[in-house]
Amino acid sequence: MKRIDLQPAYVLHTRPYRDTSALVDLLSLDYGLLRAVARGVRGKASRKRSAIQPFQPLLVSLSGRGELLSLNQAEHAAPGFRLHGDRLFSALYLNELLMRLLQAQDAQPGIYRLYQQALIRLQQPGSLEVCLRCFEFSLLQELGYAWDLHVDAVDGAALQMSGDYLFDPAHGYQALPSPIVERPQNLFSGAELVHFASLVSNTGEDEIDAGHAAKRLMRLALQPHLGAKPLLSRTLFAAKPAPRQMPDTDADGCILPPEDNKG
Repeated sequence: MKRIDLQPAYVLHTRPYRDTSALVDLLSLDYGLLRAVARGVRGKASRKRSAIQPFQPLLVSLSGRGELLSLNQAEHAAPGFRLHGDRLFSALYLNELLMRLLQAQDAQPGIYRLYQQALIRLQQPGSLEVCLRCFEFSLLQELGYAWDLHVDAVDGAALQMSGDYLFDPAHGYQALPSPIVERPQNLFSGAELVHFASLVSNTGEDEIDAGHAAKRLMRLALQPHLGAKPLLSRTLFAAKPAPRQMPDTDADGCILPPEDNKG
């Protein structure tokens, strides 16, 4: 029997389970991604109902065997992050990335801190795109999937601003020996790649425009690890509905997933 007591955690996602319960995905400090059943949480008398909301620092206690645990207790550890509009949907995107890329019960304290720092940045003024690109690359670093931002992966030579490079998510950059007529999606100029390295190293980040190239680069880098299934948060963001402070909830206050993600 596994017992976890007063563990710092954030709710990444909830979905209804049976009549009054919910399945909850949590990002915890010492145990990584945890999946749990919150029994009776959708009942009107439940004290946990208001606690298991996203972007709310929690202390949780769980127990059980295997991958699916029971959420016994959840209490606020600090005030929650109040996010609106594009910043809310960006935070939902971070949640979905974590759920897709992390393995259950694999300790990742660095990722917990990275996520918390990203929420702080999303709540503050500053470039939204820079925040997202930095989180994406740092997440791949923590998972061991990052590449050297400064050199050609083939010969180790420093990137040249005037050069052109093909990007391979498994290895990094490879210089293109001669110009080509059609530019594939994985072709970047040396200037774009040097710019990206400055962006994710937090060098003058507020003055740097993240740009389309940085977004294209990170989508290519994430794709092998995300698989073919599209991210629902990207679809939500692209739809641009009227801004709202929090996602939809049901009559009992349990956060609902998008209409096409009831499972």
